[in-house]
Amino acid sequence: MPSTLDTVDAREAALSEFIERLTAEIIPLNHDYQLATWDLNVTGEARFTEQATRLGTQLRQVYARPEAYMFLSGVEAAGGVGEARLARQLRLLLNQHRAQQIPAESIARTVRMEEDLSHRLNTFRALLEGERVSDNAIRDILRESGDVALRQRAWEASKQVGAEVVNDLLALVRLRNENARHIGYPDYYRMMLDLQEIDADELFGILDAVERGTDAPFAAYRAVLDQRLAKRFGIAPTDVRPWHMADPFFQQAPASEVRLDAFYVSKPLEPLAERFFTSIGLDVRDVLARSDLYEKPGKCQHAFCTAIDRDGDIRVLCNLRSDEKWMGTLLHELGHAAYDRYVDPELPWLLRGHAHIMSTEASAMLFGRLSRNAAWLERYAGVPGDEARRMGAAARESVRIQLLVATRWILVMCHMERALYADPAQDLNTLWWDLVERFQLLPRPEGRSAPDWASKIHFSVAPVYYHNYLLGEMTASQLHRHVLANVLGGGEDAEARFVVDPAVGRFMIDAFYRPGRTRDWRGTLEHATGAPLDPGPYIRELAGDD
Repeated sequence: MPSTLDTVDAREAALSEFIERLTAEIIPLNHDYQLATWDLNVTGEARFTEQATRLGTQLRQVYARPEAYMFLSGVEAAGGVGEARLARQLRLLLNQHRAQQIPAESIARTVRMEEDLSHRLNTFRALLEGERVSDNAIRDILRESGDVALRQRAWEASKQVGAEVVNDLLALVRLRNENARHIGYPDYYRMMLDLQEIDADELFGILDAVERGTDAPFAAYRAVLDQRLAKRFGIAPTDVRPWHMADPFFQQAPASEVRLDAFYVSKPLEPLAERFFTSIGLDVRDVLARSDLYEKPGKCQHAFCTAIDRDGDIRVLCNLRSDEKWMGTLLHELGHAAYDRYVDPELPWLLRGHAHIMSTEASAMLFGRLSRNAAWLERYAGVPGDEARRMGAAARESVRIQLLVATRWILVMCHMERALYADPAQDLNTLWWDLVERFQLLPRPEGRSAPDWASKIHFSVAPVYYHNYLLGEMTASQLHRHVLANVLGGGEDAEARFVVDPAVGRFMIDAFYRPGRTRDWRGTLEHATGAPLDPGPYIRELAGDD
């Protein structure tokens, strides 16, 4: 490491040299790790768990070198650097290195535990009626079956994996906390928020405002929903329980008078998505060609997008069925892919990615919502124009309700995860249902005491992530309003033009995607829309006042 950092020029030269050496080491290592993780999720084969564990450990150990962290800290303490892109890389590198300033054996143990949990969660199939069944099969029962006893058994089966992994998950939580305290944080949750450039007090101030602003509209929705479910299942509204909902966690709003699955039956979803993205000027054909989109034994049952490298190898994993849920999911994942695909390829490697997790979630959510959009349904799903126009208001209400349901669910996850890391020894099973009752107004099953919370995969494999979904939804709404008013010029037909106009893609590329990580999440959104993140309009949107 250079011995003098007395001048800006010296610091910039030293930092540039450091970055060149570092990226030469981590680019091939990162590529191999991402590829092993992809192969593991697609196949579930144990040999890829071993590869991902080894490579993930090596990658983290690169960032764990104390002399590198001391050098980066020294550059910052001496006054930093003047060149904007170098300054941004310095901040990102400091955060990456700080997170790994723990003993080498702790890094290896953490990665090993994370990869093991990931493998078990991804390959687990619930036991129902004597057979191993997929998550899709359980969701099919919860969406369609009128047999309440079967619904309850299916819901309970969806939670079996929680009991399988809870002890190891709690051991991982304790290890993560131990690592965070080694670095100087009170717990892992606070550490991760800080390293994500998110202020914990500001975040939970936003969550509290969202709770207050959605209490009344959500209670009104639940009253209507409970009446509808009571009629459907022949029960009293006070007897509605989790298995009467349309998915295992009440993340999705049960179907109302607008039943959209019929518009997707027997239709392959990829051509619909490809036509849409091409129409608005975002080419995702190469992404689809590399992706793995259908169910198979051993495969991860969820959905995600990954960039194997930062040179265009972008892939999506799904488990598609011809229904609205998976149409929205495919649009969502391709929204992630479009972001990665259109980052400026000339940027330095460290800046060649999305600005923040919430930023790429915003892109995904902006497009994932369209599976319920009347204009999109007419243009791409073949819904007759008269029918699409008749259902327009109901479809918009369906989108609002889904956002409302998802938002209240996100509040459960955020509060649960903060509490989990604050005190993993507390009665988490009871706390989970306390939060579900508070935020989702969903009574706990009588006499049940099980680690239902641990069946949610994010606690294990995507820790301290869930708040990004809510911040992403807010950002998506802000982008949507900006595009309608300032890119498409407003007017009654702006919403219809949003699903066909290449100006939408040009805006997203130039204002949101291309800058990559040159700005933090705040600067990225303000650059694109001219305003900082404002939760107010989103809250009013959920309340139906916007």
